[in-house]
Amino acid sequence: MIRSASLITCLALLGACDREETIRKYGAADKIWALTELNGTPFGAETALSFQPNSRISGTGPCNAFNGKMSTPYPWFKVENLAATKRICPELAEETAFFNALSQATLSEVLGRTMILSNPDGLSMIFNAGG
Repeated sequence: MIRSASLITCLALLGACDREETIRKYGAADKIWALTELNGTPFGAETALSFQPNSRISGTGPCNAFNGKMSTPYPWFKVENLAATKRICPELAEETAFFNALSQATLSEVLGRTMILSNPDGLSMIFNAGG
């Protein structure tokens, strides 16, 4: 009896450790998100952001591919270890603004095919899901 209870407890704890509580679980998974507005201004450069299993993000900026790790539960948002390739292109200033904003975002919200990343200092990133 005690062994059965211990086994059930262990299995329950193992399942709890495997749960993903990031924005991916709350509507952002299986979509490619394009930044359409940054701080109230239309963002014309092409971007793509996707939320991968195991709390990973990946995508492309106007010039480079990137990836990183998320470490906070929804609705909080924090990207760690953001890494990108090092190509130069005419839209490098837009890409720098995109990566800086992504690194500064601390809150997330998914409303159907719209996602908002923001922070208390006034940052606002509006994304639309493609497809």
